[in-house]
Amino acid sequence: MRVRKLVDSFNYAINGITHSVRTQRNMKIHFAVALMVLTACFVYDVKKTEFLIIAVSVTMVIASELFNTAIESAIDLSTNYYHPLAKIAKNAAAGAVLVTAINAILVGYIVFWDKLTNATYRIIGQVKEAEPYIIFIAFVMVCIVTIIVKAFFGEGTPLKGGMPSGHSALSFSLATTISLITEEPICIMLSYLMAIITAQSRVDSEVHSVWEVVVGAILGTLLTIVVFKIFSR
Repeated sequence: MRVRKLVDSFNYAINGITHSVRTQRNMKIHFAVALMVLTACFVYDVKKTEFLIIAVSVTMVIASELFNTAIESAIDLSTNYYHPLAKIAKNAAAGAVLVTAINAILVGYIVFWDKLTNATYRIIGQVKEAEPYIIFIAFVMVCIVTIIVKAFFGEGTPLKGGMPSGHSALSFSLATTISLITEEPICIMLSYLMAIITAQSRVDSEVHSVWEVVVGAILGTLLTIVVFKIFSR
């Protein structure tokens, strides 16, 4: 009987995690980022102490998001009208998530900065010697992959709505291209600023969700870097 209760406790806990991942957008983002960071730990041969610090930071973020979900659900259950105390409770829970997320970003920056800097400079040096036609190839690849992903998710149309945002993917692809072929910091900052504004406009117009825009930005950026890396001399 005790073993059965222990198993049930684990099942309840796992159900709570899966429910949060399935229903909470931020939890999906946290898990996706955690997977990328943990993968990077093995790629860059992170030391044991650094890995433990990263693991604790990732755990804190996910645990705080679970607490945030629990608090919001409990408040929604007991309050079906606006109450200032309910707002304070939800904001405080969200603030806890923000604090742990900022801490995780700082930890990742400290651990991976030196490891990524050398690789980044090497890639940029090779890309700056690339032929102009690579820009066209990058744009075409971004368009094709975006349409394929939209078809896979079966949402929206190739030119409007759905996962991911095509406008976001193309705008960040263009910004990444500019950052790879120029050494002017102002041009790079302005290009990414315009990309962010374009992505934000898709959210404001309710054509895309924040998650669809973020995925589009990541897709456009990574595909552009990969294309430049492959076709550069």
